[in-house]
Amino acid sequence: MTPDRVPPRVVRAADAPSFTAGEPDFPLTDAQAARLVKAALDEDQAANDITTLATVPPTRRARAALVAREPGFLCGIPLALAAFCRCDDKVEIRVDAEDGDRLAAGATVLFISGRARGVLAAERTALNFLQRLSGVASLTGRFVDAVRGTRARIVDTRKTTPGWRRLEKYAVRCGGGANHRETLADAVLVKDNHLAALDGDVAMAVRRAREQAPAGVFVQIECDRLDQVRTAVEAGADGVLLDNMGPELLREAVAIAAGRALTEASGGVTLETVRAIAEAGVDRISVGALTHSAPALNLALDFE
Repeated sequence: MTPDRVPPRVVRAADAPSFTAGEPDFPLTDAQAARLVKAALDEDQAANDITTLATVPPTRRARAALVAREPGFLCGIPLALAAFCRCDDKVEIRVDAEDGDRLAAGATVLFISGRARGVLAAERTALNFLQRLSGVASLTGRFVDAVRGTRARIVDTRKTTPGWRRLEKYAVRCGGGANHRETLADAVLVKDNHLAALDGDVAMAVRRAREQAPAGVFVQIECDRLDQVRTAVEAGADGVLLDNMGPELLREAVAIAAGRALTEASGGVTLETVRAIAEAGVDRISVGALTHSAPALNLALDFE
């Protein structure tokens, strides 16, 4: 955890808590989070956990710590809290780490005290949310660390899990990254297939975007050649998406833009290549892998 954190907060199901109180940037309301968690618990048949119902007495209480098995960035605390509270209306949870915290291996995230049946029923659902979202945040954090000291910002794409986009883009922010457009309605991004439909006419694409799209909307053109970059900038595009260009071409594209348009590198970016891309001077680097290929962060629930 970060060394200057405020003291841990305590969440009690009996107090009708606000699960998102500690996360002002969390993209769901308490009601939305509750519906999502209920659907996940129903999918898992948490109320019909035949193993727990058959073996654990209803009066048995448990104390458990949710811990990080490896370093990374945390994301998904409101959903984990909602899961445990839904399965035990008497549970008490000490929150030792919040979304966006950098975790060391062995760090305690939550300490849970409640009915053993409820804790066991909620365990997998809570971990599924936390591991997936913390995985996205942690991979983002590795990319952010890799370009530290350059001007480049790491941004995500729309390559997200259907239905989870707001959560996964929130996880990117928790890892120190930034968000590209969230939906197709947020900005104009003319890609290669759009240009193909216009016979490759970059200037026409910019002109039509200015004429037809809502006033003031950001207009970006995907370019895989320097002549396209020059045309897009001269036509007044707000940004150029530099597709699969190596560092030398990226430097030339940045020089052509000369601050007149935002420059964004994209395509096949890895942790091994991202530093060289950033040092070419681009403003942003978009990485689809942040959301489509992030491995789950290893978190676990240990009973005392």
